[in-house]
Amino acid sequence: MAIPFLLAPMAEISHRAFRELVEGFGGCTEYFTEMTSAAGLLSGGPFEAWYLDGGPRPEKIVYQLEGASAEKIAAAAAVLDRLPCAGIDINMGCPAPLIRKAGAGAAWMASIDGAGNLVARVRKSTKKRLSVKIRAGFTGDFEYLLRFCRRLEEEGTELITLHPRTAGEKLRRKARWDYVYHLRKELRVPVAGNGDISDAEELAKRAAFDAGNGARGGLMTGRAAVREPWIFARARRLEAGTELEAGTLSRERAFPAEAESPPVEETGLRFLDLLARHQPPEFHLSRARRFFGYFCDNLAWANYVKNLINREEGLAGIERVWRRHFEEHPEERAGKYFRALSSFSSGSLPTSP
Repeated sequence: MAIPFLLAPMAEISHRAFRELVEGFGGCTEYFTEMTSAAGLLSGGPFEAWYLDGGPRPEKIVYQLEGASAEKIAAAAAVLDRLPCAGIDINMGCPAPLIRKAGAGAAWMASIDGAGNLVARVRKSTKKRLSVKIRAGFTGDFEYLLRFCRRLEEEGTELITLHPRTAGEKLRRKARWDYVYHLRKELRVPVAGNGDISDAEELAKRAAFDAGNGARGGLMTGRAAVREPWIFARARRLEAGTELEAGTLSRERAFPAEAESPPVEETGLRFLDLLARHQPPEFHLSRARRFFGYFCDNLAWANYVKNLINREEGLAGIERVWRRHFEEHPEERAGKYFRALSSFSSGSLPTSP
């Protein structure tokens, strides 16, 4: 059985337009939505319908809820219970200061009882698979983390996703993947790992390790999937008969068909088209800037193009910037990775951007 590949919940990114882009390259096992405010969902605000759009594959969707009130999160879960989806996820890991100060996100990790009571209430509100996304607490104390997760398990959590950094570390240190592996040994429920999966090679290697050790939780990635929306499809191809330990493969085994090599220019244009079709105009600019803030890393002129895009005030202007760059630098159309890939027939893979 293939190790599940999960798209991380990312604010202003994990929406339908981006999911459509990833699905076009072969998709992943499950898509976690950007966190949705439980209070906002219950208030019936004008934009909530966009957060609840489960396309293009509702059966793969996991709706993530955030909030400071157990009552409101449970009530919002009851609303989501009526929608077709793979599950409902509670955000207990967002480290953003404003979210934590409001008592949401990682703030829930300060109290084992509080978090346990929240899960118990949500469990009564939905028959969907219930999961929780967490970080490694506030101090990195593994014993506290284990007690916290056992309480979540006792109250009905069916999947835990761990981003093994503390709430205050953000990206300043490497993720503690040993915490993921230790939790998997101690808990009955599956544990998914998230953090520092930088490219398809890393994803495929971790999947091979997990498969060899009988892990069930899956592997989640976010930023790398924005840089390379084809990451899940490439990792699956790398899994199929590739000597991962040796780190070698042929160009044909990496990309069986030339047409499967995704040109960077076309991918950017497709994203803009999907964004215009599947997000309201009020969201266009922020979501385009967020996407290209990562996706431009495929370019040698990444920062230059990012700055030009950030000066634009609409999708039409961003599209002009994008097209003009490739008119002036046609060698960039394939991106850093694919230029390097075309220059060799076998041996170690080049490092992705």
